[in-house]
Amino acid sequence: MQSMQSMRRWLDRWLFRLGDPEPGEVTLTQRRVFILPSKAGLGFAVLLVVMFIGSINYNLSLGFGLTFLIAACAVIDMHLTFRNLAYLHLTPGRVLPVFAGEDAQFDLHVTDRRRYDRFAIWIGFIGPAMPLQAIDVGAAATTQVILGLPTVERGWLAAPRIRLSTQFPLGLLRAWSYWHPEVRVLVYPGPEADAPPLPVAGRFKTDGSGAAGNDDFAGIRVYQPGDSPRQLAWRHIARTDVDAGAALVSKHFEGGSASDLVLDFDRLPRLLDVEIRLSRMARWILEAESRGLVYGFRLGSMSLDPGIGPVHQQACLRALALYEGH
Repeated sequence: MQSMQSMRRWLDRWLFRLGDPEPGEVTLTQRRVFILPSKAGLGFAVLLVVMFIGSINYNLSLGFGLTFLIAACAVIDMHLTFRNLAYLHLTPGRVLPVFAGEDAQFDLHVTDRRRYDRFAIWIGFIGPAMPLQAIDVGAAATTQVILGLPTVERGWLAAPRIRLSTQFPLGLLRAWSYWHPEVRVLVYPGPEADAPPLPVAGRFKTDGSGAAGNDDFAGIRVYQPGDSPRQLAWRHIARTDVDAGAALVSKHFEGGSASDLVLDFDRLPRLLDVEIRLSRMARWILEAESRGLVYGFRLGSMSLDPGIGPVHQQACLRALALYEGH
């Protein structure tokens, strides 16, 4: 059994060019495009054989002419079907992180640098119940394709092998090719559905900045990404014309830290499964961001200073996704 599997892998590598993931742009050269008759093509071939034998038996000149004419159409169809797929250029695009349980969206680009259009090309990941998409690629143009892939576990998820196929124009033959792009997506832990409240020590002011009784208003400053909407100086903004180029401004406080909110993995009950604790941390990160709360982050030997905003959030979620402790 092992020898058969080894031979099958060798045959796949040699015949179908199924190797390791390929970085950068890939071109579907003639060696990478395969073509065989479809079910309709096999029936068509049987029909030609019957017509040819009938023409011989009854010595029908018109029968010979019709048979050879239809056979010539099949040969032309073979060329057009092969040409519809050959020499396409494939490039992976950007892939954004997702949470476990969501579909990862792989951005792919199919480029035609020839002077003729390509029609009815089916593209999709190889696998059970994987949906296919039909695309057309114009001459000297690029078509963007978004392929979805379900996610289950956190961590890196590599893109599976992709199959491109076409039966254009008559459907008598099927041409196909394989592509394994070197691209992967980072999967964050799925946020816990019914997580307990944030472990906040202290009270927060209504403007979302500073601990009550500790911070003093020190003026206004230019808006920085990550500032809470409640921290904006709305009265000052109302007296300026933002549309004319005036900058947004935020309230500035001094004399204390924004909060005592620290998301510490080691403080969670050790009786809980590691994945549940990671999911709870992910939920707390999203909740703190939505409420505009500055929060610290601790995970094993990793410690991040209190912060807020997309960069801080992504750093925390990335650490959760790649955590390997127990």
